[in-house]
Amino acid sequence: MKKDIHSCISIKKELDIVGARQIGRDHAKRLGFGTVDQARIATAISELARNIYLYAKVGEICYEIIDEKSNTGLRVIATDNGPGIRSISQVMEDGYSTSGGLGAGLPGVKRLMDQFDIVSEVGKGTEIRTIKWLR
Repeated sequence: MKKDIHSCISIKKELDIVGARQIGRDHAKRLGFGTVDQARIATAISELARNIYLYAKVGEICYEIIDEKSNTGLRVIATDNGPGIRSISQVMEDGYSTSGGLGAGLPGVKRLMDQFDIVSEVGKGTEIRTIKWLR
């Protein structure tokens, strides 16, 4: 498996969410994703970046092109050193929200992407790894 990390963007202010979304869409377009999947990827990145901004204040979104066994995909990794998530199972329930939002959050990201993995430790931070495969 060859990996090519294209870029990372720091999430420190609200405007960084827009930048993270645009970089992700650009990578998806370059890889040959259709417009619907580009929108799915961009939406997932928006949600991940917004969570960093709202809950951890600072973090980063990284993009990695993956090429394994004739499958190409885009891996998006969101990391922060924020407060962590006390109950991953609770935040993965549809409708759960601590910010007063719609609660589409992480369950929505999981639905939009093909693979989703979350690791979080209270007081240490969170890492979410997602992949969208090119069809």
